Amino acid sequence: MYNFQIAETKNFQKLKLKIDKKKLEKIEQIVYPQLKSNPFYGTNIKKLKGELEGYYRYRIGNYRLFYIIEEDKVIVVITDFKSRQKSYD
Repeated sequence: MYNFQIAETKNFQKLKLKIDKKKLEKIEQIVYPQLKSNPFYGTNIKKLKGELEGYYRYRIGNYRLFYIIEEDKVIVVITDFKSRQKSYD
């Protein structure tokens, strides 16, 4: 069992102001606890490849939460949140 900390980039903190309240609640109450315990595996978690190698994404309906895992520091860094259509541009 892991015990990761959650860190948010400044970019994501600005985005949080625009995310609707229900999605933000889900992120903070459901997604963050799951990422703290195991950010590597889960039904909504996928390790990305190609240009986005090193990133993971968490699927939240039609949206994607992107993050990087800093294993040596035991930190999950939340970097971005986008709709699925715009996620991989």
